Amino acid sequence: MKRLWLVFAQSVTVMLAAYFVVATLKPAWLNRRPALPTVVPVLESAAPSAPAASGNTPGFRAAAQAASPAVVSINTSKAPENGPQSNDPWFRFFFGDQGQSQPQTGLGSGVIVSPAGYILTNNHVIEEADQIEVVLNDGRKSSAQVIGTDPETDLAILKIELTELPVITLGDSDALAIGDPVLAIGNPFGVGQTVTSGIVSALGRTQLGINTFENFIQTDAAINPGNSGGALVDTSGHLMGINTAIYSRSGGSMGIGFAIPTSTARSVMEAIVRDGQVTRGWIGVEPQDLTPELAESFGLSAGSGVIITGVLQNGPAAQAGIRPGDVITAVEGRTVNNVAQLLSAVAALKPGTPATLEVVRKDGKTPVQVTPGKRTLPKAQQQPR
Repeated sequence: MKRLWLVFAQSVTVMLAAYFVVATLKPAWLNRRPALPTVVPVLESAAPSAPAASGNTPGFRAAAQAASPAVVSINTSKAPENGPQSNDPWFRFFFGDQGQSQPQTGLGSGVIVSPAGYILTNNHVIEEADQIEVVLNDGRKSSAQVIGTDPETDLAILKIELTELPVITLGDSDALAIGDPVLAIGNPFGVGQTVTSGIVSALGRTQLGINTFENFIQTDAAINPGNSGGALVDTSGHLMGINTAIYSRSGGSMGIGFAIPTSTARSVMEAIVRDGQVTRGWIGVEPQDLTPELAESFGLSAGSGVIITGVLQNGPAAQAGIRPGDVITAVEGRTVNNVAQLLSAVAALKPGTPATLEVVRKDGKTPVQVTPGKRTLPKAQQQPR
């Protein structure tokens, strides 16, 4: 009996050893996966994933394919500025050819937003240009006409005469949230169309000293020289903003880029196409951000209004009874917490149409009816076109 037990134990031991060897070296024989250690724990699907359909391609491929055809390159040139005597033959006879200045060239991007050929870009891309050439992603080229510009938001509207144009879909930039993934599409450094990815880093950036009216989307998607006027799109390929500027100490991307929201670009474009210009409201006041000390004296919390330090004589605000020392907390129901918000809210008013301002004084809060005038473009920003 003991002999049989010994034979049984030896047989079991040999079988277990053989099973262990096969399971380790040839797991496929047992229909098992190799038990190898992993550096990062992962969850694996029970069955191999099927190839994704073209409409459900992973990553940002679908968004890039949808938006890229509507993003164009813009080449500009400006005639050289020669001296008044450069074409005088006697001057050239006595002093020789002093050298002809070379034409100034520029590079930027734009976005086709209408089948009629309208293109959104930055004003600084085409500012003072004598010739503007638009190059489509499919290789077609066309000269462009300037329909209008708005230096205060750094936007410009161009138009090209081509057919069968790819058009981008305008998205709802007001629905963006911090952390949303976005793509920046443009022609950086003239190397050709480039797509970079990132997230929305911040919203409502103001007081950057870039434009008069600022409400920037901040992103860490790489934006470089040549990207100006290009598209900032969401993961559906919808236009969320016009890439405008970067913060940089080297001239290249440092992960801080700014785009003008589509909501602003749309309103500017509609005004320019409809009226030939953007008309904004103006009330004639000199505002200042409310300090914590001043806010406390008015019984307000810090950053909950703008104090008026000066009022233009016979201006709309003066005629409505607004005086220095008043604190404006809202314009037509739109809360204002700083000077930039007040400027934007007043600019949105229609000249000649009465509007209600919420004003706080020592004796309490009171609504004031103001009939805004028309804001005129500062002389430094007026253009001959």
